[in-house]
Amino acid sequence: MSLKFCSFASGSSGNSYLIKSEETAILIDAGISGKRILQGLEETETPREAVSALLVTHEHADHVMSLPVMTKRIPDLKIYANEATWENIDRPVPEERKRVFRTGEPFRIGSLTIRPFPVPHDAAEPVGFSVQEEDSKISLVTDAGYITEEIYEEILDADLLLLEANHEREMLLMGRYPYPLKQRILGDEGHLSNLSAGECLCRLVEENQKKRQILLGHLSGENNDPHVALLTVENTLMEREIYTGGDLQVKVASRDERSGVYVV
Repeated sequence: MSLKFCSFASGSSGNSYLIKSEETAILIDAGISGKRILQGLEETETPREAVSALLVTHEHADHVMSLPVMTKRIPDLKIYANEATWENIDRPVPEERKRVFRTGEPFRIGSLTIRPFPVPHDAAEPVGFSVQEEDSKISLVTDAGYITEEIYEEILDADLLLLEANHEREMLLMGRYPYPLKQRILGDEGHLSNLSAGECLCRLVEENQKKRQILLGHLSGENNDPHVALLTVENTLMEREIYTGGDLQVKVASRDERSGVYVV
């Protein structure tokens, strides 16, 4: 058995991801147009009627923009979020489509086990997700001000990890954003920097040496660049004599384009 992962878009302007097994397909977030999500499904040979659920990390627009469209275009689609997130989503979703999970409590969708875990961000009750089938595990951590111990424990054994690398700190500090916004991004309920992502990976590798695929995600279009993000992360790893390639594959998820399909 194996899991497949594809990023349809990952960035400050919109996010959506597909995870599927042979039996079950789910989406995580719908922060890009419904047209692009449906196109991503078609390009990954995923019939829309095969998608049984859409999981929501938190209520910000770049994660929920197309919820109404998706409930119309996929008639049996169920939308999963925790109660606090539902209370803050301003997009209309039919009541019969809504499902509520509790952060920290695993639940099942088809053949998949889903574990929502808390992340520090300035939303009502933001979460990351781990999705597992048998020995294959995919984890997603974005929109996090820092990596908590609970997050470390959750992602330590992930075979594929989508990890936020939102900004290059110096680009942010020298950029045109107003000071309060810079402080929000840099704060404990903001976003992970490239350096923070690299330091997180160092600890993961040192504590659990296993084969991993890493996708750096949720890059800022203003305060980051894919080449800069990858270079910063790789340099951080090399300073600890950890090298990419072999058991540690590190790539960047595009802000605007679909990724390849990763198999774990």
